[in-house]
Amino acid sequence: MDHEIMQKQVQKIIANIEKVMIGKTDITRLSLIALLAEGHVLLEDVPGVGKTMMVRALAKSVNATFKRIQFTPDLLPSDVLGVSVYNQKEMEFIFRPGPIMGNIILADEINRTSPKTQSALLEGMEEKSVTVDGTTLKLKSPFFVMATQNPIEYEGTYPLPEAQLDRFLLKMKMGYPNISEEVEVLTRSQKYSPIEDLDSVVSLENLIEMQKCVKEVYVEEGLKYYIVELARQTREHEDVYLGASPRASIALMKAAQAYAFIAGRDYVIPDDIQYLTPYVFSHRVILKAEAKYQGIRSEDVLEQIIKNTDVPIKRTV
Repeated sequence: MDHEIMQKQVQKIIANIEKVMIGKTDITRLSLIALLAEGHVLLEDVPGVGKTMMVRALAKSVNATFKRIQFTPDLLPSDVLGVSVYNQKEMEFIFRPGPIMGNIILADEINRTSPKTQSALLEGMEEKSVTVDGTTLKLKSPFFVMATQNPIEYEGTYPLPEAQLDRFLLKMKMGYPNISEEVEVLTRSQKYSPIEDLDSVVSLENLIEMQKCVKEVYVEEGLKYYIVELARQTREHEDVYLGASPRASIALMKAAQAYAFIAGRDYVIPDDIQYLTPYVFSHRVILKAEAKYQGIRSEDVLEQIIKNTDVPIKRTV
C-alpha cells in the first residue's frame, strides 16, 4: 500500500474516534501510537472519564474484535484465557476460548485481581501467545491491550510489580474534560450513545500493513544514542532508585517510529523522543523514598533529564 494512502487512513482513524471522544486528541494519538508500535497501554484514571469508550471507538474504527474483561478479586486465569470442557457426546475435551482471544482488549481495573490472574494476561501481552492445558495458542493479530487502574481506591488491590509494568509501552492519564467539552459530551449523548453509529474506516489488513511500515521508519544513529543517554540518565539520577531498562529504550524507539509515522514522516526527529519519554519511562522509573516524601514525581525527574541532555544534531560512529 502507498505510504501517502496510509497517512490518510491514519487521519481517518483519529477523526473517527474524535466523533465520540471530545477534546482527547492527545490520548487518541497516543493510543494509536501504541497500537501501531504493537505495544500496550496502561491508563490510570478515575471511573467515568471515557476509558471504555476510547477503546471501543478504536476497535470499531479498525474493524477489530473488541473484548472487555472486568477484573475482580475472584477472577481466575481460566476466565481470561479460556477453559477446556468435556463433551460427553464427542467424548473429548473442547476448548472454549476466553476474552483474551480478541484483537483489542480492555482490561478494566487490572490491579483488582490476583497476581496469578494478572500474569495470565501479561503473558499474552509479551509473548503474543498463551498456554492452556499444556498447549500453546497463538493470539490474534493485531493484539492490543489497554489496561486501566483506579488511582484513588487502593484497598483490596494488587499493584502491578515493576516487571509487569515494564510490559506496557505507554502509561497515561485521560483527565476530566473542560466545561465546554463536557457540555458537548452531554449534547451528543442526550438521545443515544454516539459509539453506536461509529463505522470502521480501515480494515484489519490495512492496520497490519501500517504496523509493518512503522518498523521501517528511519532512526538516525545519533538519535539511538540520544535514547540510550536518556535511559542512562534515569539510572544515575540522585532521586531514582531504579532507572529505565534496555527494554524501555527499545520501547521509546518503537513509540517514536509510530509517532513519526502518524505525523507523516518516514524518519524520527528529537521532538518525537522528547514528547514520548514521559509516557514511556514514567512507569518504569522508581523513585527513592525520600524523593517521594518531598513530593517529587517521576515526570518531574524525566522533565529535568530531558532539559539537561544535549540533543544530537548528527553523529557518525
